[in-house]
Amino acid sequence: MLGFLTARQAGVDDPLRLRRAESTRRVLSLKLNPDRDVDRVHGNGINTIDIDAVEGRYMLSGGADGVIVIYDLENYSRKQQYSCKAVCTVGRSSRYVHKFSVETVQWYPYDTGMFVSSSFDKTMKVWDSETLKPAEVFEFEGNVYSHHLSPIARKHSLIAVGTKDPKIQLCDLKSGSRIHVLQGHRSEILSVRWSPRYDHILATASADSKVKVWDVRQASGSLFTLDQHNGDKSKASSEAVNTAHNGRVNGLCFTGDGLYLLTTGTDDRMRLWNSATGENTLVNYGKVCNESRKRLQFTVSRGCSPEFVFVPCGSSVAVYALHTGELVTTLRGHYNNVDCCEFHPDYQELYSGGKDCNILAWVPVPRASDVEEESKSANQAAADQSSVNPAFQDAWSSDED
Repeated sequence: MLGFLTARQAGVDDPLRLRRAESTRRVLSLKLNPDRDVDRVHGNGINTIDIDAVEGRYMLSGGADGVIVIYDLENYSRKQQYSCKAVCTVGRSSRYVHKFSVETVQWYPYDTGMFVSSSFDKTMKVWDSETLKPAEVFEFEGNVYSHHLSPIARKHSLIAVGTKDPKIQLCDLKSGSRIHVLQGHRSEILSVRWSPRYDHILATASADSKVKVWDVRQASGSLFTLDQHNGDKSKASSEAVNTAHNGRVNGLCFTGDGLYLLTTGTDDRMRLWNSATGENTLVNYGKVCNESRKRLQFTVSRGCSPEFVFVPCGSSVAVYALHTGELVTTLRGHYNNVDCCEFHPDYQELYSGGKDCNILAWVPVPRASDVEEESKSANQAAADQSSVNPAFQDAWSSDED
């Protein structure tokens, strides 16, 4: 650390290098924090969580009981031990509550005054955070598995929605209507994700074992369909041509820079793809246990070198190195299956929710002070006590007085 600081001060190193090194160290030291609790509000499993991108202060959670909770992650007590309080709740007593399980929640990317939720009650609701009333309700013919707003879009306000119908729905926030349909899948759409690099690029994952990448500006079909064999037909059976996995594909996640796309499937595999070409990078993550019949929410770190992937795996969260596939560590603390996790890029913290109704906070272990720093501070304190300038010493009073 001292070497990085010296190099930065001397102008030898880019300040970004120090930041990446410290971010990486913090992620590698993640531990379950005994001093931080998250209020337990849900009476059933937690399917989805999201942290706002504006302040990084408020967290949404959606549960299998249909309840939505907003938490304040800020520590106002300034004490080491504190609880992240539930600020407000759309509970069972609310007339606007979802009737069935909430599958996805997401803050509006530019303002915490609005968030969107979707549910197995076949609706997607756009909420006013102040009044906790829906400003808009979109109704569908089947269960809604997933929805996503683009984190960077300025030219459109489209919400991509994946339902039991094989067609992907595009809903417009401005007009409050469904304006477009993307056709190409043959089974329910389990996950949808906009690229964080291009606001018109959308990835979709389906129970038909396929992942498609779309340019929503084009009326024609998808740009390409991901192929786990990279077009080598000798390795693929007739049924497996142009499939991303050998089972249901229920998880999608772009890297922070949008250059790569990660997918998870019920074939217990996770794959890393070049998002521009659709090429399978063939990184081997080993067996990644995945028994979920619904969307699996996993996440990727940001600002680290290398980057890391956090994947719910049974009752724990597995942490993998993104480009090597190495299992770095396993975070254990839940009493039942983990369904979702979300990375906080500002503090390199991780939050995970599971069927045990708990949200756990995984926080970096504080850096131990360097021996050199400790000795310097001790010497400085001793010097401050002993070396008093004679000009300021008491020369006129006596001990007898």
